[in-house]
Amino acid sequence: MGGGGSKNKITPQDRAILDLKVQRDKLKQYQKRLSVVLDRETEIARACLLRNDKPRALLALRKKKYQEKLLQQTDEQLNNLEQLTQSIEFALVEREVFRGLTQGNQVLKELHKEMSLENVERLMDETADALAYQREIDEMLGTKISDEDEAELERELATLQAQEEMQTIPDMPQVPTRPLPEVSEARPQEEGDVESEPETARVPLAA
Repeated sequence: MGGGGSKNKITPQDRAILDLKVQRDKLKQYQKRLSVVLDRETEIARACLLRNDKPRALLALRKKKYQEKLLQQTDEQLNNLEQLTQSIEFALVEREVFRGLTQGNQVLKELHKEMSLENVERLMDETADALAYQREIDEMLGTKISDEDEAELERELATLQAQEEMQTIPDMPQVPTRPLPEVSEARPQEEGDVESEPETARVPLAA
């Protein structure tokens, strides 16, 4: 808020310009009154001539001449006031331009300190090195690969592919470390090897 008040503060130069403009306006109003008097004196002279009153007509013309001289003087004064006002306003503009140039020159000096010749030369060297390195990379990438290098790349690709396949094989179940229990083998029975039942004594039937 303090900055806004100081910015709107009326300076002595502003007061001087204002006073000059007030005087200019007063002179313009005075010129209007003189013009009215001139017209009136002219009418009086004509009226006196109609009445054959030449002395009064001559007196009216003398007053008119005097008013014309006053009007001429006010024109000169008005011209001087306007020139002085314009000179002061232009001087104020020049002062603001000078202040702007001073501030700009100070900023330029600070920028020159940041961009010293050593820093600029170092930056140019680093840029040149980076461009040279990039050209080397472009040349290497653009160089044709020989058959031997192509074969070596194929072998390297096959090795990488085998490693990838090994990683994708599922893990096998682990072999048990404890001994398995023994299982008795049952001998299959043969067809004629059926246990014979004891034959019952055959009793002869009576005739």
